[in-house]
Amino acid sequence: MKPHILLLGGTGDARALATRLAPRADLRVTLSLAGRTENPAPQPVPVRVGGFGGPAGLEDYLKAEGIAAVIDATHPYAARMSFNAALACAAAGVPLLALRRAPWQPQSGDRWREVADVPAAVAALGDVPRRVFLALGRNEVRAFEAAPQHAYLVRSVDPVTPPLNVPQAEYVLGRGPFGEAEDHALLKGHGIDAIVAKNSGGSATYGKMAAARALGIEVILIARPLAPDVTAVERPAEAEAWLDGILAHGAGAERGA
Repeated sequence: MKPHILLLGGTGDARALATRLAPRADLRVTLSLAGRTENPAPQPVPVRVGGFGGPAGLEDYLKAEGIAAVIDATHPYAARMSFNAALACAAAGVPLLALRRAPWQPQSGDRWREVADVPAAVAALGDVPRRVFLALGRNEVRAFEAAPQHAYLVRSVDPVTPPLNVPQAEYVLGRGPFGEAEDHALLKGHGIDAIVAKNSGGSATYGKMAAARALGIEVILIARPLAPDVTAVERPAEAEAWLDGILAHGAGAERGA
């Protein structure tokens, strides 16, 4: 029987790893998505959508499906899922790896201000009206209704429905990656003077950070949440190598090695 691998996804890294694993005849891979995106990008392996019901529900799934290993490639800000995975894998005795991008680091010319969370970002914009680019999830942007004095430009994968209850808001639909030139034109064209974003890491959404540096725009950066202390790598190739090591060790144990 092929080892069944559970890949917790929702990121470009998860898709890249799934693409690496899809051609392998020696594995069965299931990619799990939270279901927050209405029209997720096509994936190269079978997909399940929706939650597991907390750590206990995930533990039950791991046992029922005979999962041989779990790779957590969720978004760095999906901390609850990562902690649930750590608890469930520990309880079920299933090896766990986090495929976790390194955070972006400030460079010369960056005007970054780090805040703890979305409400803190709303407060950090201040009382004076500004033109703000919100590079957040469509559910998170609703918090900015508490600061209706600003003009907002919102970019999201799915439409923000209903629209924000503020006097001035424009919407751009798009799915990354976004290049620096594209984001430079977007920010300049809308006269943006502040960006609210997450420190997602990676290259897919870094264009706005580089463009902000070039344009002298302030970035209010929401700090990463605490992540569980598990084995972690930064690249899909490293995750595949870890998986091969886990499977080889298991095969050796079965042979009495």
